[in-house]
Amino acid sequence: QFFLDYIALGKNVPEKVASIVSGVAEGCVQSGCALVGGETAEMPGFYPEDEYDVAGFAVGVVDKSKILNMDSQKEGDVLIALQSSGVHSNGFSLIRNVFTVNEQNLARHFADLGTTLGECLLTPTKIYVNAIQKLLAEVQPKSIAHITGGGFYENIPRALKKGLSAKIDRSDVQVLPIFDLIAKTGKIPEHDMFNTFNMGVGMMVCVAQEDADKAVRILNEAGENAYVLGELVASDEGVILK
Repeated sequence: QFFLDYIALGKNVPEKVASIVSGVAEGCVQSGCALVGGETAEMPGFYPEDEYDVAGFAVGVVDKSKILNMDSQKEGDVLIALQSSGVHSNGFSLIRNVFTVNEQNLARHFADLGTTLGECLLTPTKIYVNAIQKLLAEVQPKSIAHITGGGFYENIPRALKKGLSAKIDRSDVQVLPIFDLIAKTGKIPEHDMFNTFNMGVGMMVCVAQEDADKAVRILNEAGENAYVLGELVASDEGVILK
């Protein structure tokens, strides 16, 4: 697998570009992906001097025999949650509407967060490649869902066989404090929160019931906070969160 980056900015400041690319490179190291090239575009008049845009493009190849097969899913299969590091890279349009984004507000320290709002929102997205590779070496997951934009309701159903739904007890979701703060500050209904943010679950793995304990152990030994969160039931609702 390999990765290409693209950086567009109003003024090419080499130190700024080097800092941005170092972050991209760190992500590639964590995911075992080669950074083979990219482009830096200086576009004065289109971007202000102090603004920039970053995009990435990745290619990966998997042997056909190793592609996960949802056809083997059945009632009683277990869903395992992998904790996120924060909001990751989704829902920031809503976040900007909830919080007045200025230096004073971003520098405000919240006891529940243990840090400032700005530092919390800038926490890098967790990359699960290493842990998932260790899991695949010993357990055969039936599907994996990355909980990105669209939250639980849009992402989990993509990893479920037709006729099956994810039944999750709301009280079992280990919601991170930042999401409670967003919901309270913006007076956002809980359904909308779970339909926008990862809510503390960055990835969901579906395994057979008999593999659940082993899968949780492997993922935790790999440095993740993994725990059982729900099961599959016969339903067309997609996600049953109560």
